[in-house]
Amino acid sequence: MGENIAIRDAYGAALKELGEQNKKIVGLEADVASSTKSGIFGKAFPERYFNVGISELDMVSMSAGFAREGLIPYVNTFAVFLTTRGADPIQSLIAYDKLNVKLCGTYCGLSDSYDGASHQAITDLAFVRAIPNMTVITVADAVETKKAVFAIADHQGPVYLRLSRAAAPVYYSEDMKFEIGKGITVRDGRDVTIITTGTVLHKALAAAELLEAKGIRARVVDMHTIKPIDEKLIIECARETGAIVTVEEHSVCGGLGSAVAEVLAEHMPVPMTRIGATDFAESGDYEQLLVKYGYGPESIAERCAEVIKRK
Repeated sequence: MGENIAIRDAYGAALKELGEQNKKIVGLEADVASSTKSGIFGKAFPERYFNVGISELDMVSMSAGFAREGLIPYVNTFAVFLTTRGADPIQSLIAYDKLNVKLCGTYCGLSDSYDGASHQAITDLAFVRAIPNMTVITVADAVETKKAVFAIADHQGPVYLRLSRAAAPVYYSEDMKFEIGKGITVRDGRDVTIITTGTVLHKALAAAELLEAKGIRARVVDMHTIKPIDEKLIIECARETGAIVTVEEHSVCGGLGSAVAEVLAEHMPVPMTRIGATDFAESGDYEQLLVKYGYGPESIAERCAEVIKRK
């Protein structure tokens, strides 16, 4: 693992770099430029950056107009507000017409820890994943963030990019291959597979180390694309390891765990456990909240050991 870099900082820098290379990129934000770090792009390209104010519905609606004119709008605000207050135009304007809009929801999961349940996005994946024509991506570190920012610009159609506020250890090297719809096996093993998405990747890798000390070899998969999900990789992991554990900073309903369970139910039923939110969380220190709600390496390792017993 490398140094800790905040995902939002990596996002802002990547968006600016993308803007330098592609003049069709425009940015929209809901009065949270400094929070989302989209303001880095805005400072460099003020003529292509629009502060709509705290009006997510209008911001998303405006982005549809930009897309109609052949531009590529990157829409920026907190994930929880983007997918609730902006829900109507996301579905009826952008997804329905397959518009080339990139919806970038920051402060996902529990990462806006001190602001509490009102600002913590634990239902966003369930909403966007159910919408037709929507591609859904969550990133694990700064390198993957940059790769995703550039990849979605080349992808024709609506995308939801889920971004954490928090700093995360850099796992990937700059030459990592990022392909939409293709998960990445970051650690091999034959006893159980931990499928994770987002910055909890490093928690899953730490859990795998704990399991190895007990003679359990855990495979770890970074499923950065939730939709379209990599069914082939999920089936392969189920066949080869016989047990699956999913880890996500999101509700156990409708997100990664649900997507993986659907694939297993249809193609390769094996014992499975989902680690995720089961209720609204409280306010507090981010790392302490992760431990409290079951995302600590020890908790993940324990859940892995339990699911192995069901094989």
